[in-house]
Amino acid sequence: MKKLNAIGLDLEKSKEMAEKLNDLLANFSIFYVNLRGFHWNIKGEKFFELHDKFEEIYDDTEVKIDEIAERVLTLSFTPIHAYSDYIKMSEIKEVKNMSDGRATVENLLSSFQTLLAKERAILAMAGDMDDEGTNAKMSDYIREQEKTVWMLSSYLNK
Repeated sequence: MKKLNAIGLDLEKSKEMAEKLNDLLANFSIFYVNLRGFHWNIKGEKFFELHDKFEEIYDDTEVKIDEIAERVLTLSFTPIHAYSDYIKMSEIKEVKNMSDGRATVENLLSSFQTLLAKERAILAMAGDMDDEGTNAKMSDYIREQEKTVWMLSSYLNK
């Protein structure tokens, strides 16, 4: 007989999902810190619009970080919560002292590609294990981020 967690999902599959979510959590956490740096250090003629946009994205990212960690807990596991683990695990790397508007937006686009790929993998796994809670979150994240990618790409004339 399969062991189930408190919400009725297979415990072994939930453990795999928690690992994938912790990986996503690490990537979002480094992404968040990079965004804060972009917000604080942006310079140039596009300062006002990028300063505000970066704040909008990091506010949204902060909410997602909390939601992902709480989903790991809901699945009966522990979210990672040390920056040393985030740095070790994250495919998105720390960016220091970047103040050029075009470079910051290009970095965001690359980071969103990484996040979207991870979210799509989680979405597929969630569907396979009937994890509707994770499925719904990933679906929402993907929809929102695809629109942001379109807008940032348009900003760069791509």
